[in-house]
Amino acid sequence: MISLINIAVMRGQQLLLEDASLVVNNGQRVGVIGRNGSGKTSLFKAIAGQIPLEEGAIDLPNGLRWSMMAQETPGIDRSALEFVLDSHQEFRRIERAIEDAEKAHEDNKLASLLAEMDNINGYDIRYRAEQLLSGLGFSTSQFPNKVGSFSGGWRVRLNLASALMCPSDLLMLDEPTNHLDLEATVWLEQWLRRYDGTLLLISHDRTFLDSVTSHIVSFDNKKLESYKGNYSAYEKLRAEKMALQQAMYEKQQKRRSEIEDFVRRFRAKATKAKQAQSRLKELNKMQDIAPAHVDSPFRFEFFKMDYLPSVLLQVEDLGIGFDTPLLSGVDWSLLSDSRIGLLGFNGSGKSTMLKVLSGQLRQLAGAMLPAKKLKIGYYAQHQVDELNMQATPLQELRSVDAGLSEQDARDILGGFDFRGVRVDEVISNFSGGEKARLALAKVVTGRPNLLLLDEPTNHLDLEMVHALTVALQEYEGALVIVSHDRHLLANTVDEFYSIHQGNFTQFEGDLGEYEKWLVKEYAQLSVGGNSADLDEGAGIDKKKLRQEAAAKRIQLAPLRQAAKKIEKEIEKIQKELESIESSLADESLYIESNKSMLTKLLQNQGRLKTTLNDKEDKWFELETEMESAAQDI
Repeated sequence: MISLINIAVMRGQQLLLEDASLVVNNGQRVGVIGRNGSGKTSLFKAIAGQIPLEEGAIDLPNGLRWSMMAQETPGIDRSALEFVLDSHQEFRRIERAIEDAEKAHEDNKLASLLAEMDNINGYDIRYRAEQLLSGLGFSTSQFPNKVGSFSGGWRVRLNLASALMCPSDLLMLDEPTNHLDLEATVWLEQWLRRYDGTLLLISHDRTFLDSVTSHIVSFDNKKLESYKGNYSAYEKLRAEKMALQQAMYEKQQKRRSEIEDFVRRFRAKATKAKQAQSRLKELNKMQDIAPAHVDSPFRFEFFKMDYLPSVLLQVEDLGIGFDTPLLSGVDWSLLSDSRIGLLGFNGSGKSTMLKVLSGQLRQLAGAMLPAKKLKIGYYAQHQVDELNMQATPLQELRSVDAGLSEQDARDILGGFDFRGVRVDEVISNFSGGEKARLALAKVVTGRPNLLLLDEPTNHLDLEMVHALTVALQEYEGALVIVSHDRHLLANTVDEFYSIHQGNFTQFEGDLGEYEKWLVKEYAQLSVGGNSADLDEGAGIDKKKLRQEAAAKRIQLAPLRQAAKKIEKEIEKIQKELESIESSLADESLYIESNKSMLTKLLQNQGRLKTTLNDKEDKWFELETEMESAAQDI
């Protein structure tokens, strides 16, 4: 058991925790949350004994083995694999002792040391280190590369692998999914679910927290509040607590109404049954989530659009890559209502594709045909590096739009929690999270009708990620996004494209199915398997297959007819609702003499809305049934 007893923690002159207490029992999996700068990382350092307490005490069990993910990695002259192995100090100690015993021909001591090595499973430790590196996206050719040759994002992955390699009873991970792609995030999630020690985890990825944690600890007014359950359970409990305050309750009801309106609009536009059902499920969850965030300092939106070309960007026979192509022969149309998530393992070409589409990198082959009024908003993983560190937030926004008034710039910045004197501060003094928020504010200022986002949630806290999710839901233009944040993807994306082994194809399933596919891929790799294609043509009776397919199509015919009938009924109901809404816009309807007519219209509106929801639910059921049957053809 780990006990924090009335502790006070400071960073410089800022008091982060005061008279805070917390108990973490053995085996608990605790998500630690709080806004950027609240003191989460400082708490980890205090538990590790790296910074002193101002007051109070931290009681740790005797002999506790702990491992903590380092925040920085020096550019040392050590290979990636050896760097990860170094974190297993007991292995290194025995390894050195074995070498000394062999040189001294001390056979008895050598036998004892070999037994010690066997006790810590040291003979397969290199294999385990290689599995960690592979799971986190490193190729085998990178294992011997020097640590100093890797970029900052890859060094973060090395730190994570090192922390996982170190034997521990307590594992402390600070934003481990930063700089990971979705595929590596899913692998890490599976690894942590198998970890049998106590876990303290700082993360802004709500899906990751939901999957891994059993408890949540929240920084609240310089105290530590503990909640049982995962992050979704915490949100509901916090919303209930906030609802006891009348002002907060009224804000919650307004926000819930806004989400309900968005769900209604999405249902009316949804075209693909499988993706639509998956996204509707997530949007319905948002109605429960939103009330927990009404006191967030972040609230922004993208500008409304007067005109949107139907086709924003046409891609023909596109080839992308560097010395050798990653993809070739890609034909793709980005429509005004495209909302696309790119999937694929690290190095497959996702980020390269966004760079080419944005014009940051020249294509190797093919053509890109933009609409005349195309305006691209591009956010790269390292977009903060593009900020002018000697400028102020006001100056940065005006560098995007010289005609932007000071008040409009302040309004935009306020939605990203830059207020008052902060808008005139030099950016070099900002934290990583603040710089990331400012980079996003610049994208919004550009009024894009095509958004290209590459891991936009890195360095953002949970409140800001929620605000970004809501803003992207309401964004009217086209969206192509690469992200490891599955909650963000599920709430903002309508379709997925996969880049795998040089192929660019549409992924017909939802994120849940993609995760299952990833788990199978990792399982194959862990046992030395491969995913080579099988010869599907061998020994197959093609005539029999055609007969079976024809029979299936006959079976699907009644479902198709029923779906078309419901589509016509939905269209009729929508026209009736439009007529009623047009009538309700007439101000004369609200005078006393027309009260009975108003009542009748409102009653009809309510009846039609209920009927419409029922019809849409039935349509989704039929579409899903047809998709399921079609997969067997």
